[in-house]
Amino acid sequence: MQNPQHGFDNHWTAALAALLQREVVDAGVAPGAVIGVARRRGAWARSAAAVGRLEPEASANPTSPGTVYDLASVTKPFTACLALQEETRSPGFLEAPLGELLKQVHGTPAAHTRLRTLLSHRSGLMAHLELFAPLRAGALVAYDDLLNQAANGFRPECVTDPSGSHPAVYSDLGYILVGAALEATRGQALGDQLRQLQNGWSLPGYLGPAATLPKGSVAPTEDVDWRGGRLVGVVHDENAWALRGRDLCGHAGAFGEVASVLQFGIQLVESLKREGPLPQGLLASALAPQPGGSHRLGFDGRSAESSSGAFFSDESFGHLGFTGTSLWCDPRAELVVVLLTNRVCPTRENIRIRSARPRIHDQTFHITHESP
Repeated sequence: MQNPQHGFDNHWTAALAALLQREVVDAGVAPGAVIGVARRRGAWARSAAAVGRLEPEASANPTSPGTVYDLASVTKPFTACLALQEETRSPGFLEAPLGELLKQVHGTPAAHTRLRTLLSHRSGLMAHLELFAPLRAGALVAYDDLLNQAANGFRPECVTDPSGSHPAVYSDLGYILVGAALEATRGQALGDQLRQLQNGWSLPGYLGPAATLPKGSVAPTEDVDWRGGRLVGVVHDENAWALRGRDLCGHAGAFGEVASVLQFGIQLVESLKREGPLPQGLLASALAPQPGGSHRLGFDGRSAESSSGAFFSDESFGHLGFTGTSLWCDPRAELVVVLLTNRVCPTRENIRIRSARPRIHDQTFHITHESP
């Protein structure tokens, strides 16, 4: 239950393990789970717990704090922070029209859209397109063509109306395009950029694309017949797989263990409160509420039925991943919670995590505040 190498202590480990056993494994949410919790009490106290198995079968290996999970859309905060870092290097980057950076989108509705708008889910792009559909049918796909299709996914009804009649549409397509724009700008694969961020932000443990996954404990995801069965060590998101294979895409494709994602959250809170890897004003601007919905640049805020539960403050921000992952940060409480599950193993039809997430965050809040 402990991993001293990554700075975990056992202060809350037993209570967190009991919580996961009850709310995840016994409740049939996922075959196993890992949670990481950090709360600042003078210095940051960090605890992690792991329960269950990597797969539903009784013979499967147990999870551990070192288990690597497909982070799914928890990739998006990392992409956003790469864009924020680029803004510090080249002021005005976030205001650049996409077409100035990405030749594949010339002539599309997205060509004149600013990166800031794409990162804030207010571009008018649809939530999703099955860019991978030709692969499922046994045909080939071309990267440039897929980017062009994504940039053509504009619909007038998806344009955010501040009055609330057209709320913000959460869009994978916008992040696919921003990821490609970052690669074109830096002349470097997104996975390599993420590894540089990991080193610069001192994030321990594994964090990166499937291509560099270490041998060992990787949580499988779904049984997908047309992709050869149970997915292990390959990205679950079909569009990320079609676009980048075993490398990183802007909206999905990052794999990580709890230590790396937890420290990422800590660094974000530090950037807002004291001194961290991002300028305080830049990050505060990204996280500021925007008309039309709870989504900010790179993150979600709290809504009426937030997965962060009832006790996180209105300053909180975070993100969910389709595979069963999440990151929530509360700057006011100086609390970070990372929940990693493979709830899609063996099927995405299991949606019990929707009700489990807020309970887990409520009880974690109490666990970290009952003892000084």
